[in-house]
This record gives sequence, C-alpha cells and structure tokens, in this order.
Amino acid sequence: MAVDPRQIVAGVLTVTMFVMLGNMITRDHFYPVDSDISIHSTSKQSLGTGPWMKGGESVKPCWTKPVPQEADQSQGFVTFSLTNGPEYHVSQIADAVIVARYLRATLVIPDIRGSKPGDKRNFEDIYDVEHFVRSLDGVVKVATTQPAEVSSRNLAVVKVPNRVSEDYIAENIEPVFTSKGNIRLATYFPSVNMKKTKEKSNTDSIACMSMFGTLELQPEVNEVVESMVERLRTLSAKSKGQFVAVDLRVDILEKKSCQGDSSLKSKSCYGPEEIGMFLRKIGFNKDTTLYLTQSRWDSSLDALKDLFPKTYTKESIMPIDKKAKFLDSESSELEKVIDFYMCSESHVFVPAISGLFYANVAGKRIASGKTQILVPADIPGSSAASTDYISHYVSKKNHFAYSCFC
Repeated sequence: MAVDPRQIVAGVLTVTMFVMLGNMITRDHFYPVDSDISIHSTSKQSLGTGPWMKGGESVKPCWTKPVPQEADQSQGFVTFSLTNGPEYHVSQIADAVIVARYLRATLVIPDIRGSKPGDKRNFEDIYDVEHFVRSLDGVVKVATTQPAEVSSRNLAVVKVPNRVSEDYIAENIEPVFTSKGNIRLATYFPSVNMKKTKEKSNTDSIACMSMFGTLELQPEVNEVVESMVERLRTLSAKSKGQFVAVDLRVDILEKKSCQGDSSLKSKSCYGPEEIGMFLRKIGFNKDTTLYLTQSRWDSSLDALKDLFPKTYTKESIMPIDKKAKFLDSESSELEKVIDFYMCSESHVFVPAISGLFYANVAGKRIASGKTQILVPADIPGSSAASTDYISHYVSKKNHFAYSCFC
C-alpha cells in the first residue's frame, strides 16, 4: 500500500511537537519561573566552575541632591590635599565638601600627595576635573586653581575627623574660619568606620553624593584599568571571563607579621598560602584567574601560584607601553589607584588585609551591585560554603553605601 509523503511529513512534525512539549514540561519542572534558578536567570553552573555568584541586584542612588545655596557665598576658601591612596581620597572628598558647604566657602580642587616627601601630583593627573566640578554644581562653589590671594603660608590648618559632623564643624572649624577667612583641612581617621548609622544625619546626602558621585578616573588612567580588566577576562575563558581580585601586598603582610601562619584564624590579615587554601576550600578550582594588588612578583607568592597557576600582578598584565609611567615611576600613587579600581571591577573581591582599602572597595562594589566580597575567617564546623564568608558589609547591609543606594 502506497504511503502519501504528506502523511510521513505530518507524522514527523507531530512527533517533534510532542518531544518539544516534553522538554518544556521537564524544564518547567526543574526550573520554575519564580525560583532562584529561573530559565531567565543565570545559575552558578552557567557562570563557570566554582562558587561564582551572579551579580547583585542593580541599585540606584537614593540620596537627594542638596538644595543650591544662596548667592551670598562667603569670600573664604577651603583647601586640602588627597593623601595615602584612593581608599582615603573618597572619604577626604566627602569631609571637605561637607565642611565647605556648611561654611558657605569655596572649595579649591585638591592636589594629590604620596607618602614620600615631594611626591605631589595635580588632581587631573588621576581624576576627571570636569566631572568633579559638574557633580558639585549647586552643592558648593569650586575653584579649579588656588587663587593668588590664598597662600599656603597664611592658611590655618584645621584637623578634621573622618565622617565629620555639623556639630564638630560649628564648635571646632567655623570659629577658625571666621577668624582667618581661609583654612586648610587635614583629615584624620580615628578608626576605620564605614558602617551606616542608625539615625540619618543632615550631611548623609552630601556624603553619599561626594563619595560615590564626584570621582571618576581621567581617560588615560581609565584606559589602563580597562585594558587590564579585559586582559584578565581573556585569560579567564574557563570561568566565563570571570576573575578574583585579592588585596594582598607582601610589604604590608610582613609589617603585620602575617607571613608563614598556615592556620585560618580570625585576624586582620592572611598570607598567600592561607588565601590559596581558603579559595580552594570554598570551591574555586586551579583554573581560576587571580589578580593580586602586589605590583611585582615575590617569591613568597609561589605557594599561592602552586594552587592557582593563573595568578597575576600588575607587572604581568599591564600594557608594555604604560609600564614606564604607571609601574616604574618612583611614586606609588598610580599603582594604588589601579588596584582600587581593579578590585572594584572584579567579579569577586577577597581582602587579605583588613582596613580602609577593604571598606571603601566594598562601598564602591555595593554601589555597582558587585556584592561577592569574600572575607577569610574561621567558621565553626569548617564550613566550605562561600556564602558563609560574604562580608558583613553585605550580609548585614551595614555599610554606609546602603544609606546611599536602594
């Protein structure tokens, strides 16, 4: 009996439809639309082998830009310098803007000073001046150069505690400003305190905007950071272009006596081998790409490289034509800036050293939704779940950044 070809085609299509329907039913059973592993979201496995987590929820600024001040601006100026690296810069900017606005003074764009005598740079060597001025429009008046009538010799130097309050300004700074007319601020850090306060203050909106909205890298520096990030993504093909940034600097570890202790105890810093063991313990395999804030290779890092062969420093991934300016100069300021932004852009950040670098990198990551910040610690029962090591800044949402973004 002859078979009509059209019947054969119809039969094949029918079978195909049933197979497709079966696959859809199976998929909906294992991946319900309202579950965390939705077919529309990214699961850990699709992010690559290891405890990679998809990015946090997108956030947006929830601060209100301060009301523009009246035109009766005072004739005085507030000057200051950015010192000690970018982790300090964001806090120093916030304090200076708060003080200048309270005093109705003109804020002079700061210079940047390193740790060595004579190590001085212009603001525009690292940061975008136009963006800085534009972001503060209506908040404070900004002078891009120090006026001729303001001499560093006749400036009264006033100490300012980080996260300065209006009460402190009224009692300790305003009388000096009223008397002298111009002042120079010197911010000091009584402690590393980036936790949000229970009660909001009048200066929170200004601090939020100053810390997270004023500083952007100037084009050349930004280009170097982006090229290094892209280089690491290319080297991370087996983990879908993802890499881990570790704040690990040998000189600081030696000062803190962190080298050579292989036990993971609750402490302020961890050595290379400890970091390697920690990362392997929570599930990162040997193909994971690591970026270290250490500028050049040191033999003490060999134990870490044995566990993670794809471990890199700035020296090995920075464009050759940029090394003379950014890596081989006597100043370390540019290196610090690169590290701060590399640790802010990585898929995972691991602070081997506690302190303000960790705290302000955490803030910048929270602001951009990159909340996989893993802190080595001794967890009861020797937990191997990476979620048990999420920074308290994220797990408890107690970082000041959570006052600024929603």
